[in-house]
Amino acid sequence: MSDAMNRAARYRAQRDAGEDAADSPAGEPPMVLNARNKADFVETAIQVAIRRGEFDDLPGAGKPIEGLGTTHDPDWWIRRKIESENLSGLGPPALMLRVEDRGLDADLDGLGREEDVREVVEDFNRRVIEARRQLLGGPPVVTRPRDVDAEVRAWRMRREAARAAAERETDAVEHPDAGQRRLRGWWLRGRRRPAE
Repeated sequence: MSDAMNRAARYRAQRDAGEDAADSPAGEPPMVLNARNKADFVETAIQVAIRRGEFDDLPGAGKPIEGLGTTHDPDWWIRRKIESENLSGLGPPALMLRVEDRGLDADLDGLGREEDVREVVEDFNRRVIEARRQLLGGPPVVTRPRDVDAEVRAWRMRREAARAAAERETDAVEHPDAGQRRLRGWWLRGRRRPAE
């Protein structure tokens, strides 16, 4: 900050604090910053910088902060660290259950039998209930137990959708021009055929 701006900020802080600038000897700063007037000095310096445009066109201006999401999560920084470092088995159970809850559908999709799906969901629910009963401190457990029957139904639906997509892909590989024949037939349906 230049000397003129520094003096202006000190003058404003001194004026707001009720001190007299004439009491200061010439050649010395008109005041010493203390706890009472430091906030005024800083505020004046910020306002001067804003007027000069030093805060214009900063990177990320007007954009949402990356990774915050739409819901309030007081432990966002711990969750982000666990995800970025790919840590597992560390941290309070509440956070580990949140991470597991987010990836549970993908884990269930890797299973082949309904009994295995039920077993995994029941084990997850048991651990959620245990974590809620513990009074060890740390963040609260906000992860909810899952409905076993609803998870099995969702697993079946995802499995059937994946099977249908795989069949369509296999059919397209085995008969690559089947779609072209249908398209060609559609195209020619409404047109008159040339006389041969």
